[in-house]
Amino acid sequence: MIKGGKGGANTNLVGLKFEKDTDIKNLFEGLNGYQIRDNEIYYNESKVAELYGKNAIYKKLLPKYNVDWKSIVSSKLLPDEAILVLKNNTLYIIEKKIQTGQGSVDEKLQTCDFKKKKYERLFNGTGIKIEFAYVLNDWFKSSKYKDTLDFIHSVGCHYFFGTLPFGFLGLPAPKS
Repeated sequence: MIKGGKGGANTNLVGLKFEKDTDIKNLFEGLNGYQIRDNEIYYNESKVAELYGKNAIYKKLLPKYNVDWKSIVSSKLLPDEAILVLKNNTLYIIEKKIQTGQGSVDEKLQTCDFKKKKYERLFNGTGIKIEFAYVLNDWFKSSKYKDTLDFIHSVGCHYFFGTLPFGFLGLPAPKS
């Protein structure tokens, strides 16, 4: 952060815009064949997925399976977004990371293994599989992140730049 807070403030504004630009709900709205109703995603009028953000996993999804998260983990992880795809019964945990200069996000990328395992413990016994993915801005395309990006894949996590492919989620591509 730059003395006086300018760097952090500017990063927050850019980060908020990036998060809004990559908001799953916003991305599905307006896609041919898709509708969003009450945090549920429909394709051709059939429900295909459910959206859970931050605390909704703990308040809405885990209670459906009678899971008391406090007896399993010591603290909550609050994902930027989560999408439960019904076809493959997989909860996709989505973390969005933006960087415009040197900073702490670099190290945060290396925590995906810990986070994925924590989510897997939470959903153990529910039949829900967990996939963990980062949506990154182009800053992370730099060759200095090669080791970090290789690590993300080596522990069974994923990353994408600026988008989240339908194929990854197992959802049908929108009608053209």
